[in-house]
Amino acid sequence: MPRIKKKRVAISIDMTPLVDIAFLLLTFFMLTTQFKPIEEVEVTFPFSHSELKLPETNTMTLYVSKDSRLFLGFDSAIMMERMFGQANRLRQANEVKLDELGDLLIKARISNPKLITIVKSDAQSEYGTVSDVIDILQKVQITRFNMVTNFEVDKQS
Repeated sequence: MPRIKKKRVAISIDMTPLVDIAFLLLTFFMLTTQFKPIEEVEVTFPFSHSELKLPETNTMTLYVSKDSRLFLGFDSAIMMERMFGQANRLRQANEVKLDELGDLLIKARISNPKLITIVKSDAQSEYGTVSDVIDILQKVQITRFNMVTNFEVDKQS
């Protein structure tokens, strides 16, 4: 005797509640997540015997940290806004990549031709990185810049 086959009924699952829960979770995590705080990079300067005072206005400062990260900063919030946008207006400096440094320097010099360039390098930073920064400065026709160091007192007196 032949068996009677039962018809299979297709199961339908409503996906609407799953999508609602996914977006609720996404919204929850977006609202409760704390952003990474801005970390400060400490730069220890090498020593020298120079006593030249740096100007306080119209300055563009390049920082090289001990782990060879580059930061570009300006003395005015207006220049920071022009270079990096409204969100970075109140920052002292913004991290930049070595390959985009030349374009940023050209843009800064076009924006304010009276800018005085200052290079602040950590005593522990790699010489190659500082040399690359100096090469980029020369490529964009910034041949005069100030290297910041700590003042070393003569011990022979």
